[in-house]
Amino acid sequence: MMENPELLYTKKDHIAILTLNRPANLNSLSRNMLDGLVEALEDAGRDGDIRVLVLTGAGRAFCAGLDLKVQSSGHQQRIHSDDLERIPPVVLHRIDKPVICAINGSAVGYGLDLSLGCDVRIASDSAKLGTVFTRRGIVLESGCLWYLPRLLGWGRAAEVVFGGGVLSAEEALAVGLVNRVVPADQLMEEALGLAQQYADNAPLSIQASKRVMRLGLSEPFLENVRHTDVEAKPIVASEDFKEGVRAFLEKRKPNFRGR
Repeated sequence: MMENPELLYTKKDHIAILTLNRPANLNSLSRNMLDGLVEALEDAGRDGDIRVLVLTGAGRAFCAGLDLKVQSSGHQQRIHSDDLERIPPVVLHRIDKPVICAINGSAVGYGLDLSLGCDVRIASDSAKLGTVFTRRGIVLESGCLWYLPRLLGWGRAAEVVFGGGVLSAEEALAVGLVNRVVPADQLMEEALGLAQQYADNAPLSIQASKRVMRLGLSEPFLENVRHTDVEAKPIVASEDFKEGVRAFLEKRKPNFRGR
């Protein structure tokens, strides 16, 4: 991955941490930042040593959305790629590895889109999450309108979308928009602790489970059962499955290798 000062990317103990790094701009997304984010996400998805990804922001915001100050010839420029297969929320959706969003501050507009593309959302008690699109005369994009009814149910999603409001961390927790709310100074500790818990489990099993869960969002029950069976057969033949059985019988922690 090429260096990009607007993104920080570190790897340790099978965990990748990707930090949006434009704190002076509340981590609003420039085209350069979006392109770098796609590259980093795809790198984490391909990297055999990475089992879990944590996405967060630098400074007092997670992401304030797209940088609408970017202009071309006096008109607002379309910031993200026209290739919808390679925009961050779509790439997040197809990554098989668990992705945890550590929401350190405001996640608004496209910032909310990014958080929804993650599997688990942990919010600082000072975080705020908002749609705001209907207040700007535009439509929520990049998967937000697909995720919200599934996460919140139709009625709550409609209330959040149509109102275009901003929810506090506790309000977001109450409606199911985030999984946990923790004190700001404990956010990364909580996120990394959860990431390590996932990383210690069998990566092949987790990734297969995520694929089947994702398929289950749009396919009938029996078809999903068949997909589970397809995914399970190679895993039962894997070294990790044998290690899991040995560790259980020997009453010890398993040492999974992802093969």
